[in-house]
Amino acid sequence: MTSEVDAARTWERFDRRRRLGRFVGVLVAFVVFAGSWAFLDMGVTNVETVPREINDLLSRMFPPDVAYVPEIVGPLIETVHIAALGTAGALVITIPVALLAAENTTPNAATYWLGKLIVTVSRSVNTIIWALVFVVVFGSGPLAGAVAIAFRSVGFLGKLLSEEIEEIDFGQVEAVRAAGASPIQVLTYGVLPQVKPALVGLSVYRWDINVRDSTILGFVGAGGIGVQLFRAVNAFAWQSVAMILIVILGVVLVSEGVSAYTRRLVR
Repeated sequence: MTSEVDAARTWERFDRRRRLGRFVGVLVAFVVFAGSWAFLDMGVTNVETVPREINDLLSRMFPPDVAYVPEIVGPLIETVHIAALGTAGALVITIPVALLAAENTTPNAATYWLGKLIVTVSRSVNTIIWALVFVVVFGSGPLAGAVAIAFRSVGFLGKLLSEEIEEIDFGQVEAVRAAGASPIQVLTYGVLPQVKPALVGLSVYRWDINVRDSTILGFVGAGGIGVQLFRAVNAFAWQSVAMILIVILGVVLVSEGVSAYTRRLVR
């Protein structure tokens, strides 16, 4: 009798309740998508002209203007420096912010919520918006771009680093404190060594992101190769645009390779 019951049973990955929940989730997602599409009134018209327009644009961009390369080398180097300075500035700000935003290192509830507020505000504002703000404050140029990159990176690094700090072995911190260490020494020898690999990996990863972000800051006057790209687009110099895009792609690929290699070293 038992063997007959076992034979009648069939294996299922999810029970009925979970299947129903998954179905409802997919249905809600579809309704939200359809509602957003209807609200925005994004009717697709003249679909037949899309291939023709794409072909026309590509024909205008080919061949890329190789002679334009000397003019973009300087802005390209400036873009990399903006990303590097912005990331370095973010690290200086991130460490104290992360210590405030971590429950096990923040002095009290007020400082905890202050840290969370800084992280949230930084992450809520896009890099290009920060660049607009700092162009007004500092004027056009790479300084505004570097500061914008730094402020945007604080939210990313602060959130992830604070989570890493909350996962540390606090017994090591207590041991350093019991030895008579000052609060600064506790942080230096008890907390930071445990999160150092994560800090290095996150910093390199964020630098990789910042290189890509820096390429468009010139659209709002914050320096870098984006200035050349903006001018070329406005002048309908599509062959120059193609060359700039190729150069940007090369820089991004190199930065991703460096980022991946460095993260493997710190694991």
